[in-house]
Amino acid sequence: MLENLCTLPLSAELFAQALHPSEPLLGVGLATGHVQCFRLPTPGASAEDNAPVGLLSDGKSTIDTTWRTRRHKGSCRSLVFSHDGSSLYSAGTDSLIKHFSPATGQVISKIAVPTSKSVPDSPTLLRALSPQTLLLACDSGVLHLLDLRDGALAAEKPQQSHFPHDDFVSSLTPLPPSAESTSGFSKQWISTGGTTLAVTDLRRGVLVRSEDQEDELLCSTFIAGMGPKKHRDNGVVAVGTGSGVLTLWDKGFWDDQFDRVVVDSGRGGGESLDCIVQIPDHLSRDKKVAIGLGDGSLRIVNLAKREVEVSLRHDDLEAVVDVGFDCQGRMISGGGQTIKIWEESAAPASDGGDSDEGSDDDDDDDDDDDDDDSGDALPQKNNGKRQAKNGSDLDDSDSDDGQKRKKKRRKGKGGKVDLGPRGAHGILKFKGLD
Repeated sequence: MLENLCTLPLSAELFAQALHPSEPLLGVGLATGHVQCFRLPTPGASAEDNAPVGLLSDGKSTIDTTWRTRRHKGSCRSLVFSHDGSSLYSAGTDSLIKHFSPATGQVISKIAVPTSKSVPDSPTLLRALSPQTLLLACDSGVLHLLDLRDGALAAEKPQQSHFPHDDFVSSLTPLPPSAESTSGFSKQWISTGGTTLAVTDLRRGVLVRSEDQEDELLCSTFIAGMGPKKHRDNGVVAVGTGSGVLTLWDKGFWDDQFDRVVVDSGRGGGESLDCIVQIPDHLSRDKKVAIGLGDGSLRIVNLAKREVEVSLRHDDLEAVVDVGFDCQGRMISGGGQTIKIWEESAAPASDGGDSDEGSDDDDDDDDDDDDDDSGDALPQKNNGKRQAKNGSDLDDSDSDDGQKRKKKRRKGKGGKVDLGPRGAHGILKFKGLD
């Protein structure tokens, strides 16, 4: 179960957020054009290391602002780290793309958003495909491939430009590289726009476009290690829609979805699924995703069971703009003027801790009986609750207790036994002995 560790207020409405791949750094892009970088506390760090301790350790940790600057004259629409985290890229409504240092915020290079019209084309999304290629999607629906040289924006003219959708591109998800790949980086990616899904190749352009889904496709993520029958290891793409339904697509079969999960339902359709991220495998046994909704809530969906497991609340009014996991395994959600940090709550002391709740008094009585009968040998296979029942035959020191135990023995042989609220698999509960 995830619990909210802290809430970080922002000075303006959040438009974009980015998480460093290997350091606890969080970048945010705001409606005012400001870009700000925070350093999150490191769990388990000691004071001797001069590093902030975990958020749950003593409550004294702080989130520090590394730097803050007004990066764009309009709003900052997208923000993304490079693969190794050495560079940070932003795109704003001023039709500029800027490359700067995550450590200092100093601009290293910048270019204007490519356009073939006299009117500037505002950017919508940035994605780092590889150390050599940056993907840029714009309002007009065009998808540009920008050339990078040592992380810097090398030229204003894009390598290639494609139109995978008739509407603006709402999400970009790189597909894993093939087994024959020598670079280890993806050369194909999934995009959603309007009511269609498309697959584009770095060299061959748009490969396939799906059928009209009659529902707006808003977000996507790739899930490795699962798929339909006969293709379990193929991988699937989970796509969030505007009606609250999560659709599943088998990799390589892009004509149509093969399954769907209702995440939010309503008379006129559920809340929109605006952002999605896979929960890391080391944090969950099953394949799960975290989804941010238009009503400010978060849902944890188990893809193996096809069901919603947990519902969380980020904001009461504003939609969740983005959700992700940092290098420490903490979930970061952003929307409105707040960032929230979530972490898996501490596990109970034992697996049966919850199931034994409400029967502590019975356990205490059993322990007392065991102590009184400690000198009598009992079979090892009997547990505490059986020992209490059998041990009552051996203690005749108190006549009143003896009468009660005789009644208990008779009930055990043939009378009706009042099983506790957990039935035959719980602790036996006898009337009058509470």
